[in-house]
Amino acid sequence: MNFLAHQYLSGSDDYIKIGNFVADMIRGKEMEQFDEGIQQGIQLHRAIDHFTDNHDQVKKAIQLFRSSQGKYAPVIVDITFDHFLAANWSSYSEQELNSFANNFYDLMIENLDLMPEKVQWIIPRMKAQNWLYEYQYLDGIQQAYEGISRRANFRSNMAFARVDLENHYDELQQCFSLFFDDIISFVRSQNKHL
Repeated sequence: MNFLAHQYLSGSDDYIKIGNFVADMIRGKEMEQFDEGIQQGIQLHRAIDHFTDNHDQVKKAIQLFRSSQGKYAPVIVDITFDHFLAANWSSYSEQELNSFANNFYDLMIENLDLMPEKVQWIIPRMKAQNWLYEYQYLDGIQQAYEGISRRANFRSNMAFARVDLENHYDELQQCFSLFFDDIISFVRSQNKHL
């Protein structure tokens, strides 16, 4: 799961949303420096990641990218699933996607002081390019693939993942749909705020 899905699954609590957003940048005892609500968001993020990594539909989707993406296939699936959530947004939310995205950007900008510096740089860029909204389009998800490819520690083919996405689109969408119903149920059982 990438930015959009994590925010969607955060429910309505602002601190949980912030914690869920910064979670990948927080290690070990660093979590203790944050407000309890942010800590809950970090814990929720980790629970979502664990559930996701162990779900059969996610594993199936990863295999569709494995031959071309190698060890980066799970990263590509995370981004790809945000595409399917955005493309089918009205099936999951009554709020317009653009409104949801702008509320997220505004919340993060208003609370930059609560976030580690190493994550603050990305928020203005996300807002300027409206990442969460653009994920619904193949060109938008292509930009996400290219962006993550530029930041990869090792050589990757992530910039070319769109070919696999288009070749396996229906099967990947089915994997997403089956998985996302399960993750919603899981998060609801973990988090009363959803």
